[in-house]
Amino acid sequence: MASALTIIIADDHPLFRGALKQALTGMAGNPDIVEAGDFEAARKAAAANPGADLMLLDLAMPGVSGLSGLISLRAEFQSLPVVIVSASDDAATIRRALDLGASGFISKSASIEDIREGISSVLEGNIYTPGFYVRGPEQVSEVADLIARLRTLTPQQSRVLAMLAEGLLNKQIAYELGVSEATIKAHVSAILLKLNVDSRTQAVIQLGKIGAAQAAA
Repeated sequence: MASALTIIIADDHPLFRGALKQALTGMAGNPDIVEAGDFEAARKAAAANPGADLMLLDLAMPGVSGLSGLISLRAEFQSLPVVIVSASDDAATIRRALDLGASGFISKSASIEDIREGISSVLEGNIYTPGFYVRGPEQVSEVADLIARLRTLTPQQSRVLAMLAEGLLNKQIAYELGVSEATIKAHVSAILLKLNVDSRTQAVIQLGKIGAAQAAA
């Protein structure tokens, strides 16, 4: 009999993936677990498991910078709930992850019981945050404005922006997305307009500011 649940664990630390697996194997339904050790593997796992119920995503993984990975995954796999699992569990990071589409946030310092509670809550359709988290307004007005602008991007524009952040050229992005280079140029122009910047370099710098603000918080 096939498992009712499929959960993707995306974290580059094998020991922590093991801890998450331990938490999941004690849950009802005995979920199927798919592991990914870097961001590209996480993308491939999501693509190979279109019916997956949940992804547990580390913020700091090879192949991606901070919250840009969340933006990219939410754009590409809109029906897949993503829960951030991170050691960076300050209020600013949690709030920004939720604002950018995360279905929950679990601290890496959480107990196995709390991890199970968080996963179960999200699977039930809720947004989960640690008990110590108190939501407040964004303290950095520039970041608040940037997040509002990022949320106006279409899913395809969000994917293109994430690929720009990875250093890909227009022709490489076009190949990856299976569209013409002219289409990518149009997306880039729309992204620059929505982010109120003049160049793709400035767009990538803007995206990096979320991570920089997160590190400084």
